[in-house]
Amino acid sequence: MKLIVNGEPREHEAGNVAALFAIEAEERALPAEGIAIALNGRVVRRTDWAETPLSEGDRIEIVRAMQGG
Repeated sequence: MKLIVNGEPREHEAGNVAALFAIEAEERALPAEGIAIALNGRVVRRTDWAETPLSEGDRIEIVRAMQGG
């Protein structure tokens, strides 16, 4: 299915947010902690990732928390 991940068109077979993150984390060397994911502009709680399905054309933003000032 075609998705937009962090502004880039991507082809994915992930059925839910958790599966998408697992694929993206491996490909982009993302850490397991300190990550937030928004689906179509709404933040998805980590506890809901596995139960949150993805659909054709969804827009996903994966954001990594950073320290600094």
